[in-house]
Amino acid sequence: MGRKFNIPIFYRSSIISTIKSARRLLDSRKQDLAPTVVDLGRLKLKIARHFGFCFGVENAIEIAYRALEENRARRVFLLSEMIHNPHVNADLMRRGVKFILSPEGQQLVPFDQLTPEDIVIVPAFGTTVELFAELESRGINPRLYNATCPFVEKVWKRAGQLGEQGYTVVIHGKHTHEETRATFSHAKLSAPSLVIRDMQEAELLAAYLRREKPWSAFDSDFAGRCSQGFDPERDLKRIGVVNQTTMLATETQGISALLRRAMLDYFGAENANHHFADTRDTLCYATSENQDSIYGLLAAGGDLAIVVGGYNSSNTSHLVELCEKQLPTFYIKDAAEIVSSATIRHLDLHTGRVQESTDWVPTTKPSVEILLSAGASCPDAMVDEVIVKLASLFGVETLLDHALKEFLPPVEAAGQGI
Repeated sequence: MGRKFNIPIFYRSSIISTIKSARRLLDSRKQDLAPTVVDLGRLKLKIARHFGFCFGVENAIEIAYRALEENRARRVFLLSEMIHNPHVNADLMRRGVKFILSPEGQQLVPFDQLTPEDIVIVPAFGTTVELFAELESRGINPRLYNATCPFVEKVWKRAGQLGEQGYTVVIHGKHTHEETRATFSHAKLSAPSLVIRDMQEAELLAAYLRREKPWSAFDSDFAGRCSQGFDPERDLKRIGVVNQTTMLATETQGISALLRRAMLDYFGAENANHHFADTRDTLCYATSENQDSIYGLLAAGGDLAIVVGGYNSSNTSHLVELCEKQLPTFYIKDAAEIVSSATIRHLDLHTGRVQESTDWVPTTKPSVEILLSAGASCPDAMVDEVIVKLASLFGVETLLDHALKEFLPPVEAAGQGI
């Protein structure tokens, strides 16, 4: 059994915890990716097999609240947002935590205002080598409450191994994201490093690997995303790919395959392992599970999808991307965004703006099927609230308790009732 974290009770749930407990008992090896169906008559909810708090997020939340409990007489700071969920961050702020940096790296609290008596929590994304050093230079131990996700640290370790073996590190990630900034900072200690955002940029890089583009154009194509002194002619002879752990797993795999083919095209298949390192082990298990569950969810079919999570959450946005390829999808931060059966507020990934949509629920069908998932930084309690809100819109909230009883027998049999 996996480690149990001490998470505040208000992040726990009744509905989702019942469903997840039943699914774990019936499918302990996690092989069944079919969604859980909650049939409420006029409303049929199909809930993804895997979603919500992952190991790294629960670890970070436990550390943050422990830091508050153990340091009631001291000032407590977070280096930046703990995770990309506005409700979690807002609760920490209500308890007195101050944020030193914004997610984009903007200074909110000057470093010279910090003292050795202050507590600084490193968030789940980790931080750069430079910021670790900055805090240590001021007498603060940033490793005392270091909430960096172990899977992020695994990527840093793999990047270091690549450097020791003479490979250049190519990072698939958003170069402005805290995690990618941290990974880049750690990777460049031991290897020339480069960040690419997506398949389009991978195609561009592949053109250089095949020597189809002149090296002279490289600096303009990848400005601001290479380590200091990066020499493409020298540094792109041997490469390995790691990723921001919240990226689309299939995209990372596709990028790796594309760049490997490019190296084979130029250097020959017999030299493949020398010029391209196998780095499949840097994919985060939770990212993969949640994304694979979306494929299972979509295979079950539905009228629309709702994905719950913070609007600056990378992992949540990728779940939305997968869903909206197949059916109308609404990316909401919480249940309050569901205004009525006629109106819903949601983030449009393409414009980056929150908008209102009307007539979002089909009115001509006797029963509406809604697919439901959530990001890795979204508390299950918030998904509960969305389920209750949807049930109330359809006037079937009284059926919810009855529908959940079908999940109770296996849970109670194992002594794990709600």
